[in-house]
Amino acid sequence: MFGESQVFLSPQSAIESLFGASLTGIAYSLFAGQPLTILGSTGPVLVFEKILYKFCKDYELSYLSLRTSIGLWTSFLCILLVATDASSLVCYITRFTEEAFAALICIIFIYEALEKLFHLRKTYPFNMHNDLDRLTSYSCVCSEPLDPSNETLELWMTHNKSADSISWANLTVRECKTYNGVFLGSACSDKGPYFPDVLFWCVILFFTTFFLSSFLKQFKTKRYFPTKVRSTISDFAVFLTIVIMVVIDYLVGVPSPKLQVPEKFEPTRSDRGWLIDPLGPNPWWTLIVAAVPSLLCTILIFMDQQITAVIINRKEHKLKKGCGYHLDLLMVGIMLGICSIMGLPWFVAATVLSISHVNSLKVESECSAPGEQPKFLGIREQRVTGLMIFVLMGMSVFMTSVLKFIPMPVLYGVFLYMGASSLKGIQASFVLIM
Repeated sequence: MFGESQVFLSPQSAIESLFGASLTGIAYSLFAGQPLTILGSTGPVLVFEKILYKFCKDYELSYLSLRTSIGLWTSFLCILLVATDASSLVCYITRFTEEAFAALICIIFIYEALEKLFHLRKTYPFNMHNDLDRLTSYSCVCSEPLDPSNETLELWMTHNKSADSISWANLTVRECKTYNGVFLGSACSDKGPYFPDVLFWCVILFFTTFFLSSFLKQFKTKRYFPTKVRSTISDFAVFLTIVIMVVIDYLVGVPSPKLQVPEKFEPTRSDRGWLIDPLGPNPWWTLIVAAVPSLLCTILIFMDQQITAVIINRKEHKLKKGCGYHLDLLMVGIMLGICSIMGLPWFVAATVLSISHVNSLKVESECSAPGEQPKFLGIREQRVTGLMIFVLMGMSVFMTSVLKFIPMPVLYGVFLYMGASSLKGIQASFVLIM
């Protein structure tokens, strides 16, 4: 979620993502037909918003206003689909479609986690050709650019500075980048000083989180501790892993990248509020033309929502409560319109998060013969877990003093675990392995 919120750093960021997820998730958990489904910012919707953002930037249109118009049209079309019984079309979604869609989303989760880890290589470069005997002669200092550009000169004027008044040798790394200085020395790369330990420590945190989560999740099958203790450790495997890794990271002291959470409850940009005008500075005809891209957005949301709902409502989950496809889509449509007016991200059923949620609520037999695997009895069907997830997500804005210690590689490791564990429950993956 936090990584997804960085797609649009200007008009939307972490605060909007947290508020939108909490608002939409609480409403959905209370009133939806299938509360086991977890909402999130899915890949297809994020790609759509990214294309829309680029389009508005190229044609000098207000992104938030045009997005609000498209969101209101999409909300109307979703409600129209509910009124016309369009959700009955889910009967044509075959098992192959479910498996292919779920496998695609799981693979995207795994790919995104690995990609974010590889991206740290650019953020924290290291010297691959160190001469250990000459480490004492290595240095990296900030220097004045030889041929400053017009933008750099304007930047200096904005800060009431000149090349002579800036004490280049005493600047920190951040200050040097702020003034567009140049890094010189044997311990420098083109973008700044080398970071000798951070990248490797991030790799250790990443894979340790993945393997530790997997180990603790299977702890209920081990021989250690009483059955109740093993079950508790297994149920809270991911939470315990995060706590353990945060403590280890704090004790080691390597400055790994931490989770960035806003400290104040206010919009990311000071020039926008919590209510967005659908027209804004855009021409009047954009209100009508917005109906065209909203058709594509409606298809994406309908497919995302309904395929995930079909996966959750499978017969093998042994759910006692009936399906609620119409009510689910109605709640998504209503909240999508509200989020559009407030300039918040759009949320729809997230496949991997929903599968992980259902897997965590599985009920298995406690008594079995020695060596016999416990039998699957069903799912704990309730609204409490989904509701508390989004309540705590909203409260996280006021828990910055704790959340700021969570390393980002640990979260990437959790994403990898979620994608891999969800992929294990897909029959198509077993077919490919065999």
